[in-house]
Parts: sequence; C-alpha cells; structure tokens
Amino acid sequence: MARLKLTFASGRYDRLEALHNGAVPIDGIDLDHIELWPPRLVFDRLAGGEPFHLAEFSCSEYVGQVDRGGCPFIALPVFPSRVFRHGFICVNRRGGIGEPKDLEGKRIGVPLYTQTAAIWIRGLLQNDHGVDLSGVHWVEGAVMEAGGHGHPAAPPMRRPPRLETNDSGRPLVDLLLAGEIDAILGTFVDEACRHHPDIVRLFPDYRARERDYFARTGIFPIMHLVVIRRELNDRHPWVARRMLGAFEAAKRWAQTELRAANAQRYMLPWLLDDLDEVDAVFGGDAWPYGLQPNRRTLEALVNYMHQQGFIARRIPLEELFLPLEV
Repeated sequence: MARLKLTFASGRYDRLEALHNGAVPIDGIDLDHIELWPPRLVFDRLAGGEPFHLAEFSCSEYVGQVDRGGCPFIALPVFPSRVFRHGFICVNRRGGIGEPKDLEGKRIGVPLYTQTAAIWIRGLLQNDHGVDLSGVHWVEGAVMEAGGHGHPAAPPMRRPPRLETNDSGRPLVDLLLAGEIDAILGTFVDEACRHHPDIVRLFPDYRARERDYFARTGIFPIMHLVVIRRELNDRHPWVARRMLGAFEAAKRWAQTELRAANAQRYMLPWLLDDLDEVDAVFGGDAWPYGLQPNRRTLEALVNYMHQQGFIARRIPLEELFLPLEV
C-alpha cells in the first residue's frame, strides 16, 4: 500500500522536534512538518483556508467553531502548548492596583479577548479570586507594538463584552504606562515587564501560586490542541491513531534529550534539578496526552467559555475529541 503524504503545521516545540527531524517515523505516513512562529500564523492560515491535513490550533477557537456547527476539523487529544497564567497579568506599579479585586470596573488591555490565554486568566480571576469582571471595559490590541494581534477565526460572541479596539496608534504597554488602561492580561507580559520598570506582575510570586493552584485543582492550562480534517479522518480513520502514537513518541524523545547531561543543550544551569522538581509536582509527566488525564483541565476551559459568553452550552468533551487514549 502506498504511503500517505500528509502535512502538519505547528509552532516550533521540543516535543514536536522528532517529527520535524525524522527521529520518529510513522508507519504508512510521510509527514511534511511545517513549522511557523508564532503559532498564531498557523491558526490564521488554517482558518483562512490553507489545506493542512493536521495542524496546531487555538483551543478556544476550535471549541467556538464546534459550538456554531460545521467545523471542518476534529481534535486529537494532543496539546502542544500549555502555560500557567498567574504570571501574565501586569499593572503599572503607580496605578493603585494591589490585589485581584482592584481590577473590578477597570479598563484592561488584552491582545485578543477571544484568545485562550485570556479566557483562562478571566476564569482564574472570577473563580479563584472572586473578581466581578462584569464592569470591566476591555481594550484589544497588540501589547508591544501598534495595531492588532493576528486575524482570529473565533465566531461571534454569544454574549458580547464591553470591548473596544485600540486604534490609538500606540501599543497597549504605552497605554498602561500613560494610565489610559489599568492592566494588561494575556500574552507577551514577560516582555512588557522586562522592558519597563514601572510595569509589574499582579502576582510577583506567580510560580508559587501556580504550584499551589495545580496542587488544589489538578489544572495545568491547555492553550492549543491538534486538529485533523474531518474528511481525512472519515477516509482514513487509522491516521489519527498512528499520529497520536507519533506525538507521544516525539514527546518521549524530547524528554530524553532534556536530560542529556554529557553536553547540556539548553541554557538553563539547573535544568536537571528543575526537571526533578517538575517530575515530583506532575507525577512524572507534565505534558500528558489523551482525554482522560486532561479531562479536568479541558472541562474547566469549556466551563469558562460558557461562563464568559463564548458558547451556548457546556459541550461534552466526547463531542470535541476523537475517542483516543495513549
């Protein structure tokens, strides 16, 4: 039988490197792995009609498309991007915001209101810190440069927020420094904090808070998943299973490379100690694939999307993902 030629588009990650360099072969499949950075480029090209067979995609945009019906993709339980988000809320140290509830009724900047990172942060503020976000005025735009952040394919909100586009010709970070907005949340916050001494994190002890959050909830926020075209899955249902196996093998390859101590590949002086800590906190695998190990995290995201007016109902995970386990 001829091997199937498939394209897979994603960002550049260590857990996918073995698919790109051929270290993990896939039975019956010749995979053309296309790397794009930042991943927003993958999302925009996929939503714009680029005919990738498989691709990394925004979790929230995918769930929103399923909610509206007619989504041409279905998800594999593979998650290339996960990020705790306590450290991604920044304020001007001179602005008088010292705790989460100080954000109530304020003007808050966000790269994209619909982005998964922003959904997680709002869910965290509402559900873990009791912040009432109903009176917030949101300002959408790029953090470190003028203009917007990508071209999202998210469907219209079920319950639109108070939202304006930043058309000032200045980046959000400049508006924060000038006191025209009170905070920024989402992504690129680390870059803002490093470049401007007056911009600080709302949670300066974010690493400790994130460890506590995971210990209490079991949630390690998922940002992106992998989708496959439904028509491809219908024609060749064996592809999804083999790709899941390949993603898992590529992750194991990366984990082995991380622990190579003879000539350390990464510019992290205490990497091996950090890895031991990660294994202790996450039980040996901080990056599990499959639906069951990620059920609590995924259900939290769906609940937040419903709570924030993105989707009409809490969609069961079995409607979002192929029934595959590692």
